[in-house]
Order: sequence, then C-alpha cells, then structure tokens
Amino acid sequence: MEAGFWHKKWERGEINFHESEVNPLLTEHFGKLNPANGSRVFLPLCGKTRDIAWLLSRGYRVAGAELSEHAINELFKELGLVPQISKAGELTHYSAKDIDILVGDIFDVSAEYLGPIDAIYDRAALVALPLSTREKYASHLMKITGAAPQLLITYEYMQALMDGPPFSVSADEVKQRYGAAYQLTPVENKDVAGGLKGKVASTETAWLLQKANK
Repeated sequence: MEAGFWHKKWERGEINFHESEVNPLLTEHFGKLNPANGSRVFLPLCGKTRDIAWLLSRGYRVAGAELSEHAINELFKELGLVPQISKAGELTHYSAKDIDILVGDIFDVSAEYLGPIDAIYDRAALVALPLSTREKYASHLMKITGAAPQLLITYEYMQALMDGPPFSVSADEVKQRYGAAYQLTPVENKDVAGGLKGKVASTETAWLLQKANK
C-alpha cells in the first residue's frame, strides 16, 4: 500500500483495524515461544495497539516499527509515557523505559537501528501488505531480527470477494515465506465471528514460527 493510504487512515480516524482490547491470540499463545523474562519483542507495523501495554505489563521490552507518527504519538499518550525523540537515518526513534518505536518505512529499519530482538509478534504487518510486497517484507523481517521466534496471525478468505487490507494469506503462503527458516506450527484456527469486516467468511490462524533445526 502507498504510505499516503495509511497516513490518511490515521488522520481521519479510519482505524477499524485497531483493536480496542488486547488480542486473545497473543495472551493465549505468546508464552508458547518460551520467551525469557525481559525478552525484547518486535511488533512490525504496530500502530497504537493495546498489545504493547500487555507485553510491557508482563515484563517484556518492546520494539516497534510504524509508518504513522500520529499513531505513535497516540500510543505514548495512552501509555502515559513521554518519549525521547531522535533521528535514526530516515527514521524517527521514539523511546522510553522498555520501549523503542521506529517511525517511518519498515524497509528503512535495519538490524543496527532495531537492536537485538528475542521474539516477533506480527498481528497486523504481513496481512496488511499486498502480495507484491509480502515476499520482500518477510525476507527483510528475518534479516533485521536474525529470524527470531515469531507469533504470526493471518486471515484466510476468498480474496476476490473483498479488497484488503487485511489481505488473505494462506497456509501455503506462510510456508513459502518462512518454511526455510522456521518450523511452522498452527496453534489455533477459528472462524472470524460475523465475517471479516462483516463482509466475507474468513478464518484466523495463530502460527508459532520457531527456528528450524539444521
């Protein structure tokens, strides 16, 4: 998607993708990655998700990447934190205790700017990107995180019936994108109540991606 698409969504408050509660798939399955206390968790395309507050409350440190500065200003306000703001190449770095968010194009995020990552939580990044961008994104994500263990959430539906985002990402595509680097385990698959956006029948799947034994 063009950057302007997302900027307009945030500026107009058209953020139906923003969940008002912590995602139950996160609370149910994140611990299955066996993250150590104080692990640093990366949330790509994080918006102002309440999942960040949940992770912080459980003693994890959070790193994020987000295109919209508007979203990140709201995030820190809702967290009750005053960020320190600095530049990191083409990105803007917002930081406070146990949280670092890089604002800008995720493809400008490098391992150097991001720092060490112990786990990834991708609820809204892979599914937010069109097919033409997902291969590049998955490769980039693994590169900048050292293919850290990942909790990934996907939707699957008949793409012809509705435009994304969120886009439909099949199990075969998850295996295509990540199967060479990870052992893939679907830990929950459920129907989306009322259909995705109330429009189309869809399933939602939580995947554990753990480093494959070579």
